Amino acid sequence: MAGDQANKVQAVGVDTLAAPGGHYSHACVGAGLVFISGQLPITPNGVRLVDASFEVQTLQVLANVEAALLASGSNIQQLLQLRVYVDDIANWPLFNTLYAAWAGAARPARAVVPTGPLHFGLKLEVEAIALALPAP
Repeated sequence: MAGDQANKVQAVGVDTLAAPGGHYSHACVGAGLVFISGQLPITPNGVRLVDASFEVQTLQVLANVEAALLASGSNIQQLLQLRVYVDDIANWPLFNTLYAAWAGAARPARAVVPTGPLHFGLKLEVEAIALALPAP
């Protein structure tokens, strides 16, 4: 990015995700980086998957992260870091299996943090940082 563009922050709304539930954006892009807000297992039409299994919740969260990445001009291969918050560390092995299949060859830095109860009674939340792809 040249000149002033390098210092601009662009908020990104994602049409394929439920509207943010507070004063934040799905993602922000600046200085060649993409910051994805914490994604919960909420469907694009706003259904909170509270009663769904950990596996179903995980797959929804990862789909939400990918949608936010793509809308922000990035993708899974550009991921630098993920922070994963789980309500129970016993869910870590299943998360790791599902995540490895989703991430493929990408191996960003990652933290998995057990938190106890999460917002709305959901089982996990994932936030991410990635490189923005150069504009075509």
